[in-house]
Amino acid sequence: MCNAKVIPISSYTLEVFSFDILDQINIPLYASYVSAGFPSPADDYLEDRIDLSKYLVQNPTSTFMMRVKGSSMQNANIHDGDILVIDRSLKATDGLPVVCFLDGEFTVKTFRKTNGKTYLYPANPAYKPIEVTEEMDIRVWGVVVWVLHKPVKL
Repeated sequence: MCNAKVIPISSYTLEVFSFDILDQINIPLYASYVSAGFPSPADDYLEDRIDLSKYLVQNPTSTFMMRVKGSSMQNANIHDGDILVIDRSLKATDGLPVVCFLDGEFTVKTFRKTNGKTYLYPANPAYKPIEVTEEMDIRVWGVVVWVLHKPVKL
């Protein structure tokens, strides 16, 4: 489904995954929905098979995955160890989670424009927002389109 590319950044390495559209994983997709409220009768009817790369990726040549390290976005349901699906072809707009290359390191934050200023907001009160200034070496690397994680630590 994807190829790993290791990028050396300062004193650590970053593993970036790109999608290979030739390698597909097909998983059964059932026609019935699972209830998140009251239980519903079971339905064993298999509707189709789903190719996860087609489901997760709109722009294969500009879509990559990165693993999260840290807790600054935990209240946005982005946790340490999660895998982010990032589309580099999308434009950062107000309120979207983005991956930025900031002063030689990658970070994931929520992009905000307020009163003509640009900010990168964490989703954890232990961290402060970052006001983007002209003096900073910063590039929005891509927009987070999916967050992949287990519901609990297994």
